[in-house]
Amino acid sequence: MGLGSYWGEVIDVLRDIIPVYDKVNSFISLGKDVEHRNQAIKGRIKKGDKVLDAGSGFGNMSKTAATIVNNDLNIILYDPLVPMLKNTDRLFDKKLDSACGVFEHVPFQNDEFDMVLSGYSLRDAISLKTAISEMHRVLKKDGRWIIVDLGKPDEAVIRFGVTCYLRLILPIIAFIAGGRLGLKFATLYGTYKLWPQNKKLKSLLLEKFSRVEFEKDLMGGAIMVAAYK
Repeated sequence: MGLGSYWGEVIDVLRDIIPVYDKVNSFISLGKDVEHRNQAIKGRIKKGDKVLDAGSGFGNMSKTAATIVNNDLNIILYDPLVPMLKNTDRLFDKKLDSACGVFEHVPFQNDEFDMVLSGYSLRDAISLKTAISEMHRVLKKDGRWIIVDLGKPDEAVIRFGVTCYLRLILPIIAFIAGGRLGLKFATLYGTYKLWPQNKKLKSLLLEKFSRVEFEKDLMGGAIMVAAYK
């Protein structure tokens, strides 16, 4: 499972939409992206944690975590797109440590991080199983992996509704929010098609992690996950 050869096309689109990325994401999540990040992280982040923001983009997940603990964190941003990492100053007053790379080949040691954050990014992994294995590897014992992403409902009727939203309604909203660049968000549906259903994703995580807390919103179309090593 994962994007496989489709990954290159998705990355090209992500590079193109950098100027409107945050604005359109807020619109297409129906304004709930901030709420979902807070819900997933609050109560699980601890002062002094060493945090890897995997698939960080501009660092929105890290900014949420840092705000919760009054900036008492050691954060490393990690993303496959250098232009994303170069634009983190829109969220942070100081330059954070960063590295460029993919989920499947993380350039960090075993048992290095207290927490890994992945906001709307795990869905873009080339190989989902390899990505899960790598995140497990770099976490310390009892470390936490917080995932916020699209959900793929297990119930066929609800899944059909989410599919219709992504295929038919989302492109219109994205165009209103981001103009012609917003239309490129239609690629999101391609990543959704390759994304496992919620129960399957939880099962994959439990192959590596000892405990998984799985919260849903928007009828299962949005998920907030905490996986514990």
